Amino acid sequence: MAKKTIADVDVAGKKVLMRVDFNVPLDGTTVTDDGRVRMALPSIKSVVDRGGKLILMSHLGRPKKGEDNSKYSLRPAADKLAELIGKPVAFATDTVGDDAVAKVSDLKDGGIVVLENLRFEEGEKKGCPELADRLAAFGDIYCNDAFGTCHRSDASMVATPDAMAGKPRVVGFLVEKEIKYLTDAVGSPERPFVAILGGAKVSDKIQVINNLLGICDKVLIGGAMAYTFSLAKGGQVGKSLVEEDKVELAKELIEQGGTKLVLPVDTHCGDDFSADCNKEVVNSGEIPNGFEGLDIGPATAAIYSEIVEDAKTVVWNGPMGVFEMPPFDEGTRAVAEALAKGSGTSIIGGGDSAAAIRQLGFEDQVSHVSTGGGASLAMLEGQTFAAVELLDE
Repeated sequence: MAKKTIADVDVAGKKVLMRVDFNVPLDGTTVTDDGRVRMALPSIKSVVDRGGKLILMSHLGRPKKGEDNSKYSLRPAADKLAELIGKPVAFATDTVGDDAVAKVSDLKDGGIVVLENLRFEEGEKKGCPELADRLAAFGDIYCNDAFGTCHRSDASMVATPDAMAGKPRVVGFLVEKEIKYLTDAVGSPERPFVAILGGAKVSDKIQVINNLLGICDKVLIGGAMAYTFSLAKGGQVGKSLVEEDKVELAKELIEQGGTKLVLPVDTHCGDDFSADCNKEVVNSGEIPNGFEGLDIGPATAAIYSEIVEDAKTVVWNGPMGVFEMPPFDEGTRAVAEALAKGSGTSIIGGGDSAAAIRQLGFEDQVSHVSTGGGASLAMLEGQTFAAVELLDE
């Protein structure tokens, strides 16, 4: 799936319409984590340093029709970009309206304008061709550097590059890196190839488990979904979070997985969802009434750590327990430490896993932290992305 990148096209004097992921957390008008803006900088600098005129578009949050959505304005992200890049960044107060048209036409070589939140336009989520045509009219070149939304069919992701057929349509460096790591991991992994899957719901990960059981040497299960598997084996789960309607499915996956599917052997549980609750470590399937599983136990952590350390390729999506609340972060920490010690390629699949690896201080010791939880999950399921497929090879 090798795609042309922004480095492969001549941008001098041309307008580059770039889809980025500036869906940053805000406290009022302050960006509280500028990671997503920083990750877009290499592609942004590639355009402006070569004399291109850059039009940036992104969504932010989930604005609702008929409500005051001013808190979802991209202006703070534009201000943060100006601060990080050390040059002025224009901001259009609408997405495809008069101000956007004026600001785009005023762009000089090396200039940047950020359009207002794409989701202020109802047509964005609906993949509206009319909105796509108006966005497409801004650009001579289309660039997709928003991996977090690559699995979506939003107007800016699919209909806009479609409307720009015949013009260069490329990926940015961030999307290039994501595709390389995730497709190489699934397509031609060094072995042993191990997947670690956590999180709350089996239902969220069914397709991923199915796909990875076919290509991995081991699939390690953690997080709350482990208790649904425990129930499928006839175990006691106390008041743990389970999906009772997925027990039969869990049984099928256990049968299908055989020795490849590795389930916890013990559980760290508490009688309340709090750090100062009464705690016990029990064998899996032996959680007492009134207690809930909140992390894998130490024996499981040791088994998983050994498997992970010996692996040559590891994909991790979903924490092992309630990593935000010590001491129930211990299982996730043990797996993170094993990843850091190992010599293989380690890929963290965005979302809570990325948050956990950052919080625990191991981000610099893994090969790749994905910027898209849902997108990386979809790629691990074996899905293809229309938003990427239609770009230039």
